[in-house]
Amino acid sequence: MLSYNHSNFTVHQLPVLKDNYIYLIEAHASSALIVIDPAEAVSVRRACRELGKPLTHIFNTHHHWDHTDGNQSLKKDFGAVVIGAAHDAERIPGIDLKVSEASPPLVDGLNIRVLDVAGHTRGHIAYLLDDALFCGDTLFGAGCGRLFEGTPAQMWQSLQKIAQLDGNTRIYCAHEYTLANLAFAVMVDPENSTLKERLARDSEKRQQDIPTIPSTIEIEKATNPFLRPLDAAFLSAYAAGKAVKPEALAVFTHIRQQKDHF
Repeated sequence: MLSYNHSNFTVHQLPVLKDNYIYLIEAHASSALIVIDPAEAVSVRRACRELGKPLTHIFNTHHHWDHTDGNQSLKKDFGAVVIGAAHDAERIPGIDLKVSEASPPLVDGLNIRVLDVAGHTRGHIAYLLDDALFCGDTLFGAGCGRLFEGTPAQMWQSLQKIAQLDGNTRIYCAHEYTLANLAFAVMVDPENSTLKERLARDSEKRQQDIPTIPSTIEIEKATNPFLRPLDAAFLSAYAAGKAVKPEALAVFTHIRQQKDHF
């Protein structure tokens, strides 16, 4: 269990299943202990024992089983409150509190915002706690989620919303997909020296079994092909090279389609 300190809380990272990450958020000023997207319950129980604290809340970003499978068991064990999107409540197992951008969860000692980030699913949300974004499967290290239910326009809008956050915001996504995503990114953006440096750095991390996550907004904007349409020079060059309309949505859509077949 790796831990990352923020001013008001500590994030504990639990690698589970094949490539999932579960996160525990331990508040500094209260007894709150939140789990984000519990793919399974065993690792979360073990971490709670190590921390010597009971779980108080379960936050889900979306309904997929590898983000919610631990909900019911953990709720039974700890009496934890299950929280998810109001507009997708029927698909969140054991949901108690339905939240939205207008009504974020109130947890003692923590400042929490909800972001609607549809695209991967129609009901996907993210949780922003100060300088930490828990974005599920919307944004990955050097990638973004597949469009299982949403449209390219919805996903592009969601990614723009995330890109507007402070550059130092740490990105806690739900999967370790970074190296595979970087291999695609280098094909899309071959002249990007910052991207090449990231590939070398993250490759070394994975060789040592170190997570590439968390990343930051600044890093993603510079190297993530799905955010690169925000850069005018990249947008123009990519559109010309691929005979795509030189508009951000068109370029994003083309890149997403290319990734689907990579």
